[in-house]
Amino acid sequence: MAMTIRDIAREAGVSTATVSRALRGLPNVDPVTREKVRQVAERLDYVVSPAASRLASGRAGSIAVITPYIARWYFARVLSGIEGVLQASDLDLLLSSIGDPGETGHVPPHRKLRRRVDGFLVISLPTETEGVSEIFDLDQPVVLIDTDHDGCSSIGIDDVAGARMAVQHLINLGHERIALISGRPRPTPFRPEDNRFIGYRDTMVEAGLRIDPDLEACGHFTIEGGERAMTSLLARANPPTAVFAMSDEMAFGALRSLRAHGLEPGRDVSVVGFDGHEMSEHLDLTTVVQPVEEIGARAARLLLARLDDPQAPPKHDVLPLDMVVRGSTALRRR
Repeated sequence: MAMTIRDIAREAGVSTATVSRALRGLPNVDPVTREKVRQVAERLDYVVSPAASRLASGRAGSIAVITPYIARWYFARVLSGIEGVLQASDLDLLLSSIGDPGETGHVPPHRKLRRRVDGFLVISLPTETEGVSEIFDLDQPVVLIDTDHDGCSSIGIDDVAGARMAVQHLINLGHERIALISGRPRPTPFRPEDNRFIGYRDTMVEAGLRIDPDLEACGHFTIEGGERAMTSLLARANPPTAVFAMSDEMAFGALRSLRAHGLEPGRDVSVVGFDGHEMSEHLDLTTVVQPVEEIGARAARLLLARLDDPQAPPKHDVLPLDMVVRGSTALRRR
């Protein structure tokens, strides 16, 4: 006869609710108890039945992830972190990519997904975006990444602090003409872009350095865009000695442009990126590292906690940043 959750609870000496939370990886379970439940389930050869679990709980067994992009590195890594947690909890991931939030005409995600999911994870999209703002009226838990909204848990990083870290590093190396490769012209719908510009601007001002509009170019968060932006900066009458790129991929393009012009990154022009892309080590790029997959995983755990306890107060987590210095930055040559 197949084992049931009641058999596991009886053998482990805990409630069926505790067994359910422990086997689904939800919080509020003592680590010792969680391990005991796991061992009992393994010894009794118990296998969680997703269908039975969903029927018993009245849940759909799926989580919707709303994102502007899928293929771009940051969003793909966040999705990887989310998927790992949901798989361990026997939850399906339903993905809705709405494209650039500045464009209109999308089919609102809530119309397609509201009856098929138990909650929503929203990555980087402004809360007033068409198709996103309606989600908050569905009486379902929502967790936000890189933004916030009243009553919702959220997670992200301090983009202002990260940009300040990058620019201060360049200032400490003696650079004064520090260019910025941003994503798109301001105002931008993405809060991380705005905050990284604020960090750049404030650090320059505090150091008594002039912010030259001629030393900003848009790279649209792609390698090709970063290369075009760097090429345009090199064509200025008085080009920069250092560059802060708002993403590693744009920094990769900047490095490629420098080498195409016979310049050596670090020796001739210093470059700092932002993300901690796995290729940054191979390209010897100095970068501000953010824990991208952990952001996705932590967001998924926050949503699972809200499903387990809908009345719990929302949490707002800010994950730490680090900076890895490599050969793409060096003391300014006099």
